[in-house]
Amino acid sequence: MATGLLALLDDVSALVKVSAASLDDVPAQVSKTTGKVSGIVIDDTAVTPKYVVGLDPSRELSIIFQIAKKSLINKVVLLSPAALILGFFAPWAIPPILMLGGAFLCFEGYEKVHSMFARHHADEHNTQGEDLKVITPEELEKTRIKSAVRTDLILSAEIVAITYATVADKPLATQIAVMLAVAVFITVAVYGFVGLIVKADDIGLHMAKENHHQRIRAIGQGIVKFMPHFLSILGYVGTAAMLWVGAEIIAHNIPFTSHALHNLEEALAHLPALAWLAKVLVSAVGGLILGAIIEKIVVAVRKLF
Repeated sequence: MATGLLALLDDVSALVKVSAASLDDVPAQVSKTTGKVSGIVIDDTAVTPKYVVGLDPSRELSIIFQIAKKSLINKVVLLSPAALILGFFAPWAIPPILMLGGAFLCFEGYEKVHSMFARHHADEHNTQGEDLKVITPEELEKTRIKSAVRTDLILSAEIVAITYATVADKPLATQIAVMLAVAVFITVAVYGFVGLIVKADDIGLHMAKENHHQRIRAIGQGIVKFMPHFLSILGYVGTAAMLWVGAEIIAHNIPFTSHALHNLEEALAHLPALAWLAKVLVSAVGGLILGAIIEKIVVAVRKLF
């Protein structure tokens, strides 16, 4: 009886040691995964501020908190368990899902680029006597939140899928720990930074008040003047990141294109920064072309139905 108890304790001790060793790997895996999803994070950060533009400034942080809360729930309660279950029962489905998500990012990126060049024409079209629906600020806020959460759900699905693909060969405890850590870290980082962005002009206005030192007032005025330009730049960066990440996800799941990207990096290995820039540019251009093709297909399907 004593021998059996000792053997059981030895087994428990070994299991604890294995679990502890696997959990020690969590920070490294979180860091690795965060780097892989950086493009999606940039896009998520760049897209979100537009959902609070034109709303009551006193409601901005509340709206961002609601979006962040629903984003975290989607990642932790819906997407992460779904990825774990799918990875256990149908691991072959992960790459196609990643590629579908990548194709959607390319499509969205192309739509954004197209809208940049077609904006003037669209503005003229919208002024030709169209009836506008009048809604209350509360309804507008709810609509914006729903739209933001819908967009975030797609980007979050990509983040979770990439995270799972990174730790698919790790023990279950490591998979769960890494996916939860990435979900919390990215959600807090993205929406914390978004909150800072949308309130930066208010901070600048407060610093520019007469009761502050002249240097502080100058900094505040500079922030107020700089923020519109910063938001524009962030929008361009987000669009480029969407194309780059979408195309790279697809490329890495196709042997020919994966080898081509790898060969490009090897050819410029002596210049790491140039190698990274070349890969990003090639991926972004490829994503733009793929997005244009998908857009034509979508238009054709819409016409048919």
